[in-house]
Amino acid sequence: MRMIRVPTRRSFLALASSAALAAGRGGAAAEPALGEDGIYHEPWFLQSFLDLREDLDSAAAGGKRLAIMWELRGCPYCRETHLVNFADAGITTYIRDNFEVLQLNLIGSRKVTDFDRQELSEKELAQKYGIRFTPTFQFFPPSSDRIEAKDAMAREVARAPGYLKPPHFLAMFRFVHERAYERGSFRDFLAANG
Repeated sequence: MRMIRVPTRRSFLALASSAALAAGRGGAAAEPALGEDGIYHEPWFLQSFLDLREDLDSAAAGGKRLAIMWELRGCPYCRETHLVNFADAGITTYIRDNFEVLQLNLIGSRKVTDFDRQELSEKELAQKYGIRFTPTFQFFPPSSDRIEAKDAMAREVARAPGYLKPPHFLAMFRFVHERAYERGSFRDFLAANG
């Protein structure tokens, strides 16, 4: 007897994203698009139903880590992150191979379901996590096990508040991917890795 698989929301989004990327592929890497919200959007960013536990579990199932990029309309360093850091093919390839990046708006109104199942606007979620600068990257553990039991600030394993120049930007993603936060600070990691 053959089982019929019912598509999930996540598989539907993945299929739609894959089709969009395939249609837009050319000789050069796809450039970010400036959205109506005034924020640049990378075509490879995570397409999400804004359920953080679901996003973390999905990233983990794919052997990746979840990162949230907080942005704000008119932020010059957010623009710099997109047009300089993400324009570097080496950086983008490393991030795409090892991370799912969810983009949120510091003052946005979209509803996000946090790890503890609390539904908040993007703005309320930013306040809950103490996000004050843009861009800010939050990095989460490789598994959602018991994450809801932790205080909001203790859920992340690393944070990059503010703009990082490309070498340090890539180093931050390496720091998380290599789980170097378990052995020391980002400053220690930079000192040891040039």
